[in-house]
Amino acid sequence: MFIAISHENRDPLYKQVTDQLRDAIARGRLAPGARLPSIRAMARELGLSLITVKRAYADLERDDWIITRTGLGSFAAGTRREALRRRKRGEIREEIRRIIRTAESYGIPITEVRRIVDDMKAERR
Repeated sequence: MFIAISHENRDPLYKQVTDQLRDAIARGRLAPGARLPSIRAMARELGLSLITVKRAYADLERDDWIITRTGLGSFAAGTRREALRRRKRGEIREEIRRIIRTAESYGIPITEVRRIVDDMKAERR
């Protein structure tokens, strides 16, 4: 599987699993209908507890990212790209707000933050 768990990451382990599976489904790396490993197999493969993986799967199912069929397993649901884009846009806005607050607390004007973003954009070319 393509999930990488990091103990350095501040996010809880179940959220790391949830986020990575959601991104894989949204980006098409897990096609609609693709079967996910069982909770037990995923826990074993990632070195996590069953409870951790069960929580991740439950959250994904609650949010319609996966479908679980008793006796058959869990499967990737269809993507909702526009909904994901809206949510990510909101997350990015919040992160930018945090960066601006941090910059302001150190006396760094927003124009310099913009310049940093422009420089980073130019580096990507």
